[in-house]
Amino acid sequence: MTIKEAILQSLSDLKTVSNYMEIYEHMTKNGYYNFKQAKTPASTVSALLGDFIRNGDTRVKRIKGKGGTFSYYLAKNEQEINLDILAPTEEPKKTARSKTYNERDLHKLLSSYLKSTEVFSKTIFHENSKNSKDNHQKWVHPDMVGIKFLKLQTKVTQNFLNVVNRTDTFKITSYELKREINTDYELKKTFFQAVSNSSWANYGYLVAFEISNSLTEEMERLNQSFGIGIIELNPNPYESKILFQAKYKELDFKTIDKLSKINQDFEKFIEQTEKLLTANEKYLQSTEKELDEFCDDYFNSEAEIEKYCKEKYIPIEKNKDNTVYSA
Repeated sequence: MTIKEAILQSLSDLKTVSNYMEIYEHMTKNGYYNFKQAKTPASTVSALLGDFIRNGDTRVKRIKGKGGTFSYYLAKNEQEINLDILAPTEEPKKTARSKTYNERDLHKLLSSYLKSTEVFSKTIFHENSKNSKDNHQKWVHPDMVGIKFLKLQTKVTQNFLNVVNRTDTFKITSYELKREINTDYELKKTFFQAVSNSSWANYGYLVAFEISNSLTEEMERLNQSFGIGIIELNPNPYESKILFQAKYKELDFKTIDKLSKINQDFEKFIEQTEKLLTANEKYLQSTEKELDEFCDDYFNSEAEIEKYCKEKYIPIEKNKDNTVYSA
């Protein structure tokens, strides 16, 4: 059976509300699925349980228990389960939250989304730059940079492409990250900051956690005119959406050189990229691992994402109108 069929069979056997670890242990105990290919099998089960809910699969339901963790059960067993006993006592709703998330808190969400698309990404800390107190530098630095390598099937093809045009073996992207964009003024201000900060890269993206639906037409116009793409970041990073694709342009090596001179994070990112591009085949795997360790951290499970969002006061749910609900 498939892994999703194994999950459904386990929930059917258990006939109660169960967390992802209990379901995983039941699957392995009964030999329902072979997890040899999975590096973190329990996390895989956790992620797939979340998929049932996100995709609107009515066969599976979940409840939130104490500590904010989710437990799952089959909808057909609902009448046999006393959910009133299992559900935690509701706390009084707070009308206002004194704490909120910072823009930097969103970086790990973006890095996790990018990692799922095979992009290595790194935060560029503006405060580490020379003359970091110069306000004009915020129009020079990207918030994050990312690189994606073209993986070809044979070494012969890879070597041939390297000889013809090495830049075709990778693409570098610049990301300008914002908490929210609610007005036309905010959109234009942040968009042209992204235009400025990405002038050197193959692609440039403006990324925001909250974007007003009223700005769709203006985003489309700006995208068509200037080529900067727009990404809406989701509390579950793997559900983030590219609203408008960025347009490709050639690398500007003079600006790359300028950024490398004023910022060590950027310089190190370029160094690590160059090492991977020029690595001998027998050192390729270790060099790629070195780049991965240098780049930003990313999440490994749905439970880890939820815990992080709670700790950072990042809203974890959005409705169709893009309104966010607090964690």
